[in-house]
Amino acid sequence: MQLTDSQKKYLRGRGHALKAVVLIGQAGCTPNVRDEFDRALTDHELVKAKVRATDRAQRDQIFAELAQSSSAAFVQRIGNVALYYRAHPERPRIMLPDA
Repeated sequence: MQLTDSQKKYLRGRGHALKAVVLIGQAGCTPNVRDEFDRALTDHELVKAKVRATDRAQRDQIFAELAQSSSAAFVQRIGNVALYYRAHPERPRIMLPDA
């Protein structure tokens, strides 16, 4: 899923006050973490994930893996927290601005 700059800006504004729903520890992106992340996206559409890895390359890999495994759009990353968006397939609640 590709987002335009204006859509990312809109989602960053909505996600600013959110707290991280998915916390990823040293074990990395396990199947249980992926399932929980997918469930959180279905429930909320806009989700923050926090990774507790000290290596920047490892965090980047985990963030990319989450987006790919869940078909979510990567909105932004600040430090060890990333913001993702995926519209609900049947009843989306967040209406994105036009491109």
